[in-house]
Amino acid sequence: MLLDLYAGAVEDALAREQVVPRDLIQIAAENATPALRARDYLYNPTRVRVISEIKRASPSRGEIAAIENPGGLSSVYEEAGAGAISVLTEGRKFNGSLEDLDSVRAAVSIPVLRKDFIANEYQVLEARAHGADIVLLIAAGLEPQTLRNLKALIEDLGMSALVETHSEAEVLLACEIGAELIGINARDLGTFETDRDLFGKLVSLIDTDAVKIAESAVRGVADVVDYASQGADCVLVGEALVTGDAAALVRSFSQVQKP
Repeated sequence: MLLDLYAGAVEDALAREQVVPRDLIQIAAENATPALRARDYLYNPTRVRVISEIKRASPSRGEIAAIENPGGLSSVYEEAGAGAISVLTEGRKFNGSLEDLDSVRAAVSIPVLRKDFIANEYQVLEARAHGADIVLLIAAGLEPQTLRNLKALIEDLGMSALVETHSEAEVLLACEIGAELIGINARDLGTFETDRDLFGKLVSLIDTDAVKIAESAVRGVADVVDYASQGADCVLVGEALVTGDAAALVRSFSQVQKP
């Protein structure tokens, strides 16, 4: 499944490149408003921070929420205390788009994460051109050297890379390459099954000062409290927010104290 998602994302990026060639997207990226420093918004010594997601659908759940106004929802997230907004821009299975990224960027003053199956430099340049401050890199979907190269480009453009991991080897690689943001995803992107205990099993391997981000399997405040007790600096939450009372949930999550 993960390979199919990458193949589709790359194919779609190639189609966009036929419309906006690399040299033009690079100029747009270089001329974009400078990126915000993600760590300043995603790390707090006493409280958990929240990355709130704009998520319409997923391969495992299908349609989740319509979200006709992603900018408006992102403003709700920000006002409730979110540290950053994650925008799924993959169109085939997640019903996202770069237009969603534009809408969110125009609506909020906190960092914006482009969440997609990023595999090449053009996609990174697109992210910066459309105002992203953070770009997701999934360790399971990239060769180690490609991961290094894309992280370097992301940082050269002033953004931060969120390196997503799901195994001991991937966490160690993220630490080795100096990732500033390291996510541990409870959801296996090959099977889409979740392991709620995975974060606790892997987080101790992070021997750097990276921001430790727990991804997936957050249904309510008890899950955030549990992640915090295991060492999470931040949680990334999507489905619970778009199907529930987004403002109340973000507010309650953002008040969770670290032990």
